[in-house]
Amino acid sequence: MYLDPYELKSFIILARELHFRRAAEQLCMSQPALSKQIRRLEEKVGGGLFARTRRKVSLTEPGRVLLPLADKLLKESESALTITKEASNGRAGILRIGFGLAAVSDILPRTILRFSREYPLIKLQMCDMSTPSQLTALLQESLDLGILRLPIASAELDSLPLIRERLLLAVPESVRYDHRDKLSNLRDSPFVLISRSASATFHDHAVSVCRCAGFAPNVVQEASETFTILNFVRAGLGVSLVQSAAARMKVPGVRFHELEMRESEWDIGMAWKSVCDKRDLILKFIDTTRTVVRASPLFGKKSKSQA
Repeated sequence: MYLDPYELKSFIILARELHFRRAAEQLCMSQPALSKQIRRLEEKVGGGLFARTRRKVSLTEPGRVLLPLADKLLKESESALTITKEASNGRAGILRIGFGLAAVSDILPRTILRFSREYPLIKLQMCDMSTPSQLTALLQESLDLGILRLPIASAELDSLPLIRERLLLAVPESVRYDHRDKLSNLRDSPFVLISRSASATFHDHAVSVCRCAGFAPNVVQEASETFTILNFVRAGLGVSLVQSAAARMKVPGVRFHELEMRESEWDIGMAWKSVCDKRDLILKFIDTTRTVVRASPLFGKKSKSQA
C-alpha cells in the first residue's frame, strides 16, 4: 500500500480550504470525485482525516499529523522530478574533480564560483591529488575529471591543455643572479626541492632541467610544500626550482628568475575518461574553466625577473 500523490494533493487542498466545493474547484474536479479520493486515503491510513458536519469541515488529529508529511512528500517528489529532468539534460548530478597544482590556485576558485552560479544543481566534489593519483583514479572511474600535468599516456583518456606553466629559479636575496646568468652558474650551489614522495613528476622534472643545464643538483633539503621550500630558500639553505605560481606567495627575502629554457616548461590541462556517462557535465566544467582562463591576467605573462 502506498500514498497516491493525487490523493495527497487533494487532501492538502481540502485541508487548507476546509470547504469541499472550493477545494474541488481548485482541483478542477467534481465534489463527489474529491470525496471519493479522500475516502480512499482515509481507508489507507485507517481513520478519518476530516470531521464533517453540515456547517463545518475540520481536520482530525490524524489529519493534522498527515498534513505536514503530505506537503513534504509532494515537494520532495516535485524536486526529484525536476532534478532528474535536469540531470537528463546534463544540468544536474555529481562531478568529482581532481586537482593538486599551485598553478591553478587562481583560476580554480573562480571557476568553481562561476560554475556553481550557472549550474546550481551540479554538485562538485573536489579532491586534492597528485597527477599520478589522478590518472589512476580516472582510469578506475573514482574521479570524473582531473586538472593535472600534461602530457598523459593513456588511450582511455581524453585531455585538453589549459595553460603553459614553467619553472622559476628561486634564490635568497643574498645570491647574486640576473637574467644574463645561466642555471649552470649555480652548479655548485645547494638545492632545496619538492620531495619525490610529495610529487615525483615535479621533483624529477626539476632534476632533469638541471641535467639539461649540464649538472646534477646537490639536493641538501626536501619538503612537501612549496611555501616551506621558499622559506628554506629565504633562510639561505639553498636555491630551488619552483613553478611560476610560487611567485604569487610573496615570501619576503626570495627572488625569482626566469630560466629561459624550453625544458623548464610544461602544459597543465584537464583529462577525463573517453567513454563515460558524465560527458555533458564534464564538458560544461571544461567550458567554464576555459572562459575563466581566457579572462585571467595572470597567464601569458612572462617577465625576466620577479621579486
